[in-house]
Amino acid sequence: MAKLISVIGVSGAGKTSLVRALAAQKEFALGLEDHAARPFQALFKQDARYAFANQFDFLLYRAEQERLLRLDSRPALTDGGLDLDFHGFTRLFHARGWINDPELNLLRRYYAWTRALLPPPDLIIHLTADEETVRARLAARDRINIASADDAALLASFLDVWLAAVPSQRLLRLNVTREPSDYRNVLPVIMSRIESTCKV
Repeated sequence: MAKLISVIGVSGAGKTSLVRALAAQKEFALGLEDHAARPFQALFKQDARYAFANQFDFLLYRAEQERLLRLDSRPALTDGGLDLDFHGFTRLFHARGWINDPELNLLRRYYAWTRALLPPPDLIIHLTADEETVRARLAARDRINIASADDAALLASFLDVWLAAVPSQRLLRLNVTREPSDYRNVLPVIMSRIESTCKV
């Protein structure tokens, strides 16, 4: 079974950019968010009634993605992933009133059942950045932003609750506020940790 490395953080932290920078260093199987292909995302952005469908679609998509990545011969990288989509975005949607209590409970049951069938990531790389950096990165994007810069603090608090239960040996925390877009300063540290993870 291939090792799975998940890059997580709030929207605008630089997850996808880091995944692409790592992929330039070594051959990985990649699991990207693929916003444009998600059928409910644009609908949800226009109408909050699609929030539940959007979240269920993302959780299912990420579970399917993980299953295929684990079957690959290469170590795998995801920008975000099943855990981030539940512990971060699903909880954010509930906090903002976009999904109700029964919908949250259904998504929780689906996530728990799915995670029981699929092993958790072997390494979680948690990216953080200051508010100004997050706002600038989100403003420069040419894709749909489901979570805004105003959501960052709340989203980060949900991630902290989840990550408090993750064993330290499976977690690498990095503040990338001042990191250049190619991540040249932290790449050696990250690659060393990935190599160590993949040898286990």
